[in-house]
Amino acid sequence: MRMSRRQTLQAGALAAVGVALSACRAQDGSRPAQGRGNAAPVGATPAGGWRMPDEAHPHELTYMSWPTRQIWKSDIYGVREDVARIARTIAEFEPVVLLANAQDVKAARKACGSGVEVVPIPVDDLWMRDIGPTFVLGPDGIAGVDLNFNGWGNKQIRGRDSRVAQAILDDEHITRIKAPIIGEGGAVEVDGKGTLLATESSLVNGNRNPGTSRDDIEQVLKALFGITTVIWVDGVRGEDITDYHIDALARFSEPGVVVMSTPDEEAPRDVWTGAYDQARKVLDRAVDARGKRLEVVELPEPVDIGRRGDGFLACYVNYYVVNGAVIMPGFGDKKADSHAASIVRDLYPGRKVVQLPVDTLGEGGGGIHCSTQQLPRTT
Repeated sequence: MRMSRRQTLQAGALAAVGVALSACRAQDGSRPAQGRGNAAPVGATPAGGWRMPDEAHPHELTYMSWPTRQIWKSDIYGVREDVARIARTIAEFEPVVLLANAQDVKAARKACGSGVEVVPIPVDDLWMRDIGPTFVLGPDGIAGVDLNFNGWGNKQIRGRDSRVAQAILDDEHITRIKAPIIGEGGAVEVDGKGTLLATESSLVNGNRNPGTSRDDIEQVLKALFGITTVIWVDGVRGEDITDYHIDALARFSEPGVVVMSTPDEEAPRDVWTGAYDQARKVLDRAVDARGKRLEVVELPEPVDIGRRGDGFLACYVNYYVVNGAVIMPGFGDKKADSHAASIVRDLYPGRKVVQLPVDTLGEGGGGIHCSTQQLPRTT
């Protein structure tokens, strides 16, 4: 049985990923290096003014990953349809590079079409936001932060996924910054102007960073991503495989504006509504890196979505901003879908809003943002 990102399951004895600054073995079967990056040394420390741009910063391309039968079992056909649909849609606005195991390349190319570049790099699963590098820009060009993916705290096999970040960076000849902590790209959200949002439940957690304090993790985040202000919310521990990533709760649409996934007023009280209440209180009184209070915009969650599994991710904030557009989920609740699209359209003037059905992806507890990772443009 595959693991839902909204279910905590025992995955057996998995080896923990260390945080020593050592280089992993290069991947076989990757395409010839494209040389998008500068040739700084592997394992470079985050010095020289690196900063993580916001997602609306122009993209060079989007990275994605082709799901495997080993993880998705009988849901493989549905989830591959979802991933291919996302890839084809993004490719209308910017290039897409999709990683796939060598034996899956042909099927991925057929499903995604000629507008998507499929490259043979070994993968376990589709969650590129978490397994890929998180890119930063600086005076020396571009670098990729490798957050030492360990299967969300050793909850899922990741023999290949733990090497994806380095494989991409090696392939592109981009500087690799190996983080001294363990985390995932979906655990951090930035405004591009010095402010970062994160959940304590995901990063300040013994399954990633045992014995490491919040203050110590905060200092690392500031150094890695060029941040001066970190706003922490509690999140939820142990109820989903990610320990509640911030990208399913709150996103920056621009500096000073946070979009929150908002439960329906009639929703039963549970750990998720409690996490929303706590986060809302924090954000209502928070000050960003510019010393300004935040504006919080509610993005109501859908209500009429039929029978879904307990792990279904029914939130609109897991959208993805691309060049000229915002790609967001639609859940079949016509009223809620239309209302959400209207809100996002107002938040991103000048961008086309495209809604896609991604039901199988949602049953896996993730969404469009979880399945993508942007390579920011350097010029």
